[in-house]
Amino acid sequence: MENLGRFDVIVIGAGVMGSSTAYQAAKRGQKTLLVEQFDFLHYRGSSHGESRTIRATYPEPYYVPMAIESEKLWRDAESEIGYKVYFKAQQLDLGPVENSSLVALIANCEKHSLNHQILNRHRAKEYFTGKIELPDDWTAAVTELGGVLKPTKAVAMFQALAIKHGAALKDKTEIIDLVTDKHRGGVLVSSRSGETFWGKKCVVTAGAWVSKLIQKVSNGATILPIQPIETNVFYWKIKEGHEHDYTIESGFPSFASYGEPYIYGTPALEYPDLIKVAVHGGRECDPNKRTWKPPASGTEGITMVIGHLKEWIKSTFGNGVDWEDGPVISQSCLYSMTPDEDYIIDFLGGGFNEDVVVAGGFSGHGFKMAPLVGRILVDMATGGKAAAEQLDEVIKHFKLGRFKDNPRGNVKEFEDQVRLK
Repeated sequence: MENLGRFDVIVIGAGVMGSSTAYQAAKRGQKTLLVEQFDFLHYRGSSHGESRTIRATYPEPYYVPMAIESEKLWRDAESEIGYKVYFKAQQLDLGPVENSSLVALIANCEKHSLNHQILNRHRAKEYFTGKIELPDDWTAAVTELGGVLKPTKAVAMFQALAIKHGAALKDKTEIIDLVTDKHRGGVLVSSRSGETFWGKKCVVTAGAWVSKLIQKVSNGATILPIQPIETNVFYWKIKEGHEHDYTIESGFPSFASYGEPYIYGTPALEYPDLIKVAVHGGRECDPNKRTWKPPASGTEGITMVIGHLKEWIKSTFGNGVDWEDGPVISQSCLYSMTPDEDYIIDFLGGGFNEDVVVAGGFSGHGFKMAPLVGRILVDMATGGKAAAEQLDEVIKHFKLGRFKDNPRGNVKEFEDQVRLK
């Protein structure tokens, strides 16, 4: 035991959630270890690539203050590192006038005093100088808190800040077991290569692999209702002469369309003259056995998705984006879906009591919340149930117990937003 690495907090999984957690723990003076099963900044999970949307517009009221606080924390981290990972734009949410998700979203803007404007077809065309068209029976809300986060760059930022504050980082270290240390307390963390580390507390943020790990270390007693989903992000060519129209500099927003299906995207930023427009959804997968590409061209799934996107781009962006030829780039990513599309943030419990905190199931909308989630996880790890009680208003919707009597989890009055295909 004396020869083992000993830490106050061990964080398993170095995506954006784990890296943010390691930063927050180290910043508080906790001796911290961040371990990752693959290379750091790998492309196998959910925290890579060049763009994620940041927005505070949600149908669920409990996400709005979280997003507002997260934006502040993104700016704080940027100030500390000295470079930008967050590129601010407005956020545009649009959809049929009676869409229940959009109606709830607008109500939450009012409830939380989120600065917003409601646009009909004519006002939207005027507001965005003809670059965005709405159908007659659609409405839109435009808010100031929006924009683009650079994922890989952001994860690297949190890791660099964690190191700055004294954290140890170790990649290519697959964790296969956690057990309580019956002699000294705390948790013994073992890797496939035979290394063992001791932690006073442990935080598991293993993304699409979190269910497998938790089921194993709990001897099957805890099965997280998280389903990995392989999704594809598409980039489309902006037509010649319109390249500047779809940039942040021109006032073009990040956006979400609450029609059928839910479509989202970001302004042109990471790839010159390309705009990201994709369907919020995907197909179930094993994270270790992915296709890394969309379904074969011509299959029903991909034909339907591309068809929806073509029609949406044609009707919304008019002649500014080349929809006829289809997307020019496709990138694979993972979602970790819960039945209610809400996060899981809780103590593992069982024999681990409060010594292990688990976070996962971010369901394709967690990246923006990473600075706040990291802070919450460190609060819970270091403060135990007393800290969790103080955080109850924030985390009460994310507890594992919600699935005990209802496998669907939190009851909602609007549609599921993720399309499974």
